[in-house]
Amino acid sequence: MEEQSKNKISEEEKQLHGKPSRKKGGLITMPFIFANEICEKLAVVGFHANMISYLTTQLHLPLTKAANTLTNFAGTSSLTPLLGAFIADSFAGRFWTITFASIVYQFGMTLLTISAIIPTLRPPPCKGEEVCVVADTAQLSILYIALLLGAVGSGGIRPCVVAFGADQFDESDPEQTTKPWNYFNWYYFIMGAAILMAVTILVYIQDNVGWGLGLGIPTVAMFLSVIAFVGGYRLYRHLDPSGSPFTRLIQVAVASFRKRKLKMVSDPSLLYFNNEIDAPISLDGQLTHTKHMSFLDKAAIVTEQDDLKPGQIPNPWRLNTVHRVEELKAVIRMGPIGASGILLITAYAQQGTFSLQQARTMNRHLTESFQIPAGSMSVFTTVAMLSTIVLYDRVLVKFARRYTGLERGITFLTRMGIGFVISILATLVAGFVEIKRKRVAIEHGLLDKPHTMVPISFLWLVPQYSLHGIAEAFMSIGHMEFFYDQAPESMRSTAMALFWMAISIGNYTSTLLVTLVHKFSAKPDGSNWLPDNNLNRGKIEYFYWLITVLQVVNFVYYLWCAKIYTYKPVQVHHSKDVNSPVKDELQLSNRGLVNA
Repeated sequence: MEEQSKNKISEEEKQLHGKPSRKKGGLITMPFIFANEICEKLAVVGFHANMISYLTTQLHLPLTKAANTLTNFAGTSSLTPLLGAFIADSFAGRFWTITFASIVYQFGMTLLTISAIIPTLRPPPCKGEEVCVVADTAQLSILYIALLLGAVGSGGIRPCVVAFGADQFDESDPEQTTKPWNYFNWYYFIMGAAILMAVTILVYIQDNVGWGLGLGIPTVAMFLSVIAFVGGYRLYRHLDPSGSPFTRLIQVAVASFRKRKLKMVSDPSLLYFNNEIDAPISLDGQLTHTKHMSFLDKAAIVTEQDDLKPGQIPNPWRLNTVHRVEELKAVIRMGPIGASGILLITAYAQQGTFSLQQARTMNRHLTESFQIPAGSMSVFTTVAMLSTIVLYDRVLVKFARRYTGLERGITFLTRMGIGFVISILATLVAGFVEIKRKRVAIEHGLLDKPHTMVPISFLWLVPQYSLHGIAEAFMSIGHMEFFYDQAPESMRSTAMALFWMAISIGNYTSTLLVTLVHKFSAKPDGSNWLPDNNLNRGKIEYFYWLITVLQVVNFVYYLWCAKIYTYKPVQVHHSKDVNSPVKDELQLSNRGLVNA
């Protein structure tokens, strides 16, 4: 029974035309998943990389309103994954959730593309120095509907596609135990390559050819991503959804509250264990008892009121297994570490808003006839990220492995910490670069000429963009690894949703910070740290340094959280096939074998 549950996949994978099918998943599925990821990222990034320019130059929105619109959308797009993860983990499964969500996203992109093509759906172009006409309510409504559809689509794609790819590697197979963490590096590299194409080719088309074609290409790419993904249907491992993880967490909380007055048992082995009912949610191994948060263990104490008979499934609102109790503990333990990534996203968000606007005022000519679009500045972030991933995977891991003994080189907590330090440096440097840019503007009498190019090279911005890319290669991938690895296996879509939720809160924090700074830095003479119309009269360097200080405080908080964090222990069942004996090992996740 237990071995059958451990190898449980959908029935259509077990038998094809009356014959046992080939082993599902593995490297053969990667071309389909990565082809989907390339097209999807080409679409999404091409859709949004230069959107600040679209909102300010085509819809004529004020800079702060445009920046907040984008960060609010980014925040919403990173919050909806909670709903998508619930649907995937509860009943739909990851494959169908991704497919349906991609179609919804397609509708949103198509709507925005149409609005960019039809002139009446945008305000008239500006003429000379006259005041531009801002988009009216109807025109903004189309924008918001398109962005909302995009947010809903993202909610189904983001939490599932990463976990679905990692699902293709069977962690119970000793030959594949290192594949999932390698996959995260591959995933981010492929994603970065697609982003690189988007911020160069597509942004250039949008700025120099037209927004209709510039948005139309990502729309077509999104359509192709759905085709590529569905094309690999018969090759994938389709793990069956195991019911609502949120319901299980609530049941444990309710059961422990009901039994709050009970005394804890002296021996954890007296707590309730049931391998049979836990089998569908512990395919890779069961969580073992931990001493932390012992008040939750009361949910696993068997009492006379539970009226538990042999072979009977207990009422989960009164009695839960140790595995289910440990699921809740794992989620609670993950919270503080996950929250520490919020401010890094807040810092990173400025690249698409104020840093991009800085670039628009600077000399971006590579030759006399060609200048790099401001929206393509993130190419430096992406190149730095891709280069760091390659060096990390091919050099640093092998070097670190000699000293740590870990297959992955360093723990994901260490990887995240390195990312935090580099991000702090990035925002610190950004402040000094802004001082340099304004000094040149003053020297050339351009303080009150916001539309005149400041004679300073855009290359001054390269260090801050590159540092953010290096920080992302460490922090974001480490963050993703952390959520996937430390979450209960039946909640991995939910774990990816938590990863995106941290990004969501980071974007909302950016919106809040921009709003508060814009409000409280305003003076009677009209000056402001974050001006709407004249960047040269602003104090963006103060804003960057404010974020730097917040990140330093956040880093201290992270170090404390990492120091007290306890990795989840799993009773792992290793078996290469159903006929071989099962070997159980107690493994402390990410720390290696502690007891065989």
